Amino acid sequence: MTLFSRKVDYALLILSYLYRQTGTARGIAERFGLSRSFTANILKELGHHGFVVSQRGVKGGYALARPARQITLAEVIEALEDGWRLTLCSGNTPHPEVCEFTHCCTLQGPLAEVHQRLLDVLRGVTLADLFEGHGCSVHVVPARSLPVLEMPALAADAVL
Repeated sequence: MTLFSRKVDYALLILSYLYRQTGTARGIAERFGLSRSFTANILKELGHHGFVVSQRGVKGGYALARPARQITLAEVIEALEDGWRLTLCSGNTPHPEVCEFTHCCTLQGPLAEVHQRLLDVLRGVTLADLFEGHGCSVHVVPARSLPVLEMPALAADAVL
C-alpha cells in the first residue's frame, strides 16, 4: 500500500521536469517513458488546478504556473487525490458510514491528529524543496574509458 496514488507520483515527476525547463507533452512523455496521452492527461489536470500553464503553437509547451517555492506538496496531493485523507475517518470530513466502529473507535482521534500533523509537514514542503539539487540525469561512461583494476597475484597455495 502506498500513501499516494501513482497519479501523484507521475505528476511530481512531470513537475520536476518543468521545474528545470519548459516542455511539450511529447518531450516529457519520451523523457520518462510514459504514453503521450497519459502525460497529456496529467498535464491537463495540473493545468486545471493551476500548477502549470500551456501555450499552443510552434513554440508552445508547458511551464510551471508559478514559482516552485509557492507550490506546496500538500497542494498537489490534495488537488490530485480529491479529498485525500490518511484514513476514511480522518480529515476534515470523516465518513462514519464506511466504518461500523466509528461510534466506539478509540483510534479516530489519534489518527485524525496524525493526519493533521502529516498535512502540516506536507504544507511546509515546496516543490523547490523537493527538486533543488536532485536532478534526474543519466551519465553513461563508455566501457573503454573505465579504469582497469590491477589485482595482485595470489600465491599458488592461497585459500580463498
